[in-house]
Amino acid sequence: MAATTTTTTTTTTTTSSGSASSGGVGGGASAAASGAPRRPAYSLESVWPELESSMTKVLSEGLTSGFPRDKWMLMYTSVYNYCTMSRSHTMGGKGRGTGANFVGEELYWKLVEFLKRHMKTLYKEAEALHGMPLLEYYSAEWGRYTIVMERLNHVFQYMNRHWIQREMDDGRQDIYPVVTLAIVVWRDHFFSAIKSRLTTALLEFITLDRNGEQVPAQLVSSVINSYVRQGLNKANPKEPNLQLYKDFFADEFLKTTDEYYTNESTQFLGTNNIPEYMMKVETRLAEEVKRCQQFLHPSSEATVKAKLEQVLITKHTSEMWECFPRLLEVDATDDIRRMFALLSRVSGGLEPLHAKFETHVQSAGLASVKAVVTTAMTDPKVYIEAILRIYKKYNALIKDSLASNAGFCTALDKACRKFINDNEVCTVAGTPSKSPELLARFTDVLLKKDAKNPEGEELEALLTDIMVVFKYMEDKDVFQTFYSKMLTKRLIHGTSASEDMEALMLEKLKSSCGHEYTAKLNRMFSDMNVSKETNEKFKAHIAKARHPLNVEFSTLILATAAWPLQQPVSNLTLPPDLQACLEQFNAFYDSQFQGRKLSWLHQLCKGEIRACYFSVPKGGYMFQASLYQMVLMLFLNKQDSATYAEMQTESQLTDPLLQTTLLSLVRTKVFTCDDSTEPFPKTARFTVNTAFKSKRLRVLINVPVQQQAKEEDRTTRRIVEQDRCLQIQAAIVRIMKTRKQLSHAQLVTEVISQVQTRFKPKVNAIKKCIDILIEKEYLERAPDQKEVYNYIA
Repeated sequence: MAATTTTTTTTTTTTSSGSASSGGVGGGASAAASGAPRRPAYSLESVWPELESSMTKVLSEGLTSGFPRDKWMLMYTSVYNYCTMSRSHTMGGKGRGTGANFVGEELYWKLVEFLKRHMKTLYKEAEALHGMPLLEYYSAEWGRYTIVMERLNHVFQYMNRHWIQREMDDGRQDIYPVVTLAIVVWRDHFFSAIKSRLTTALLEFITLDRNGEQVPAQLVSSVINSYVRQGLNKANPKEPNLQLYKDFFADEFLKTTDEYYTNESTQFLGTNNIPEYMMKVETRLAEEVKRCQQFLHPSSEATVKAKLEQVLITKHTSEMWECFPRLLEVDATDDIRRMFALLSRVSGGLEPLHAKFETHVQSAGLASVKAVVTTAMTDPKVYIEAILRIYKKYNALIKDSLASNAGFCTALDKACRKFINDNEVCTVAGTPSKSPELLARFTDVLLKKDAKNPEGEELEALLTDIMVVFKYMEDKDVFQTFYSKMLTKRLIHGTSASEDMEALMLEKLKSSCGHEYTAKLNRMFSDMNVSKETNEKFKAHIAKARHPLNVEFSTLILATAAWPLQQPVSNLTLPPDLQACLEQFNAFYDSQFQGRKLSWLHQLCKGEIRACYFSVPKGGYMFQASLYQMVLMLFLNKQDSATYAEMQTESQLTDPLLQTTLLSLVRTKVFTCDDSTEPFPKTARFTVNTAFKSKRLRVLINVPVQQQAKEEDRTTRRIVEQDRCLQIQAAIVRIMKTRKQLSHAQLVTEVISQVQTRFKPKVNAIKKCIDILIEKEYLERAPDQKEVYNYIA
């Protein structure tokens, strides 16, 4: 409440007495002979009794009973008039000197003594109280006291602004504004005497609340709030000093919290398992946070959380860690999510889980592959699906239950890398490079023409899955070699399902391994486009030259450096019609391109040949055959039968090629043989099978025999080893050219670092390459230092 007062003075003068009198609010006073007006003097004794009486009444009864407005005005006026009197009146004529004088010291200390007496009265009432009665009494008195003192602060506002402010500016530490003084007196003369009983009562109620019993939340909150209010910050009154709250309540609260939850967690774990305990902890944490927000100062929430995490989680991390593998085994995703949420709260809580997760995923991956090892050796789809099943399962677990935690992602990567590159399939195959080979074969299956294969977005998703497995492959060069071999066949034989999907796969490989990895593969597609244009020009050339060919003829012009192709090992003798086609194309190509040499790869040629001698509708069967098969079939076009030796003389095929070609014709029942011995003897006689039957008119007989496929695999692996040797040698030369001199250990380390993005080199292979380079005089051993190499410029 604020009030102002105005004093109006009316003066009359008489010549007989030569004196003046004045009247105003609050009484009168005499004036000096000079005629200047003089204010009436207010002594402390004249104003204090009324002030004390009014304050006693309002502090005892509060504001609810009603306190007259004019009483507030009178109290304010009394304080104002007293404080605005000249200091000489209040000090018996003894002032500090000239200038403004502020009055209020005697009134201030009178107020202090009054408040102390009031505190004694309160203490007498509270002396025998405990528990609920104490809290109720304290809360009621605190509420009344703080509200009344807020109002009284307005009554003493003039003293606050002048005398109190001046004393505080002068450095007086024992002087406070009236509202602050009220809190100080309460703290020092009432609260300090009952704080132990008060804190004990609060903690008992909080324990009851934890036990699920109903407690007067508003009562507890108001009492705790008084602890905060009594922490005074003189430098910044708007911000409380929480030291008192911390010393007399928060610290004790933390101690009882520690004891309560230590006992509860120990007892609970004695009769329940870890998943049930984690649910209990999760519930308790949520309850305690709500309790903090309801009862405590906001600053306590963080410390209470830390204490709970220490008691409920940190002390029981070992039990949770031991339980984690069991949760993974039974796919308890909710419990895993809960364990992650709890252990992520404490320092070092997740690291042991990362190692256990890696071990579990690796074991699961090995078991998944082992379960399909027999089928996987011949069906790459089964193998890759077994790998992806494990990866997708635990990748989804990381996303859904482990918040995509980086540590678990790293553990998954390590586990997948281990079980993909070293598993039962690799052991049975006898090589760690079996995984990239099977991945390349699965990719080939997807990209080939097949009505059963997926298309569009489904195929694109499968290619993305392939890249996931590819990411973990250590021998990426093996994948590259097999993939290029299979891409070669798809392009040459026209079995690729979609150019867009082929391009998409190359783009994915480029993103993963860089431009160099796919440079040759991209060149292969360019050659196919160039070949198409060249064939069109050749057809136009034939049409203009008026030298028609007896057969439909087309070629593919493939760059030797880009395509993984080998020269034929046999000088095949072609039938006249086919030989004429080759000669005309050679002449045309020489006229178009200077300085280029064509090498015909007969082993990759294929064609269609119609068998008109079978009594079937529509003119007979159309055989899709290799060039070698066509040569032999056309040879029997001139005679009914021929021996092995005669066919070899006619075709000039080597024994291995002739054996596999004849074997394919016999197994497809196009030829019959009078000798079932394998390999065929020189005297074996072959005859066209005139009783051949098939449900289809177009019959594919160009099917490689198993022996031929195995030989191709061996050749491919031999090429991989040769390429690796060259890459290691190139890396050694690059390193030594830069470093000039290196020890053996340093050189091996740097070579591994350079080539490990393509494959994981063996130390023995590096040693062999070093010896080769020493023989070629690229390197030399340092004199008197066998383990040090010098680069020879």
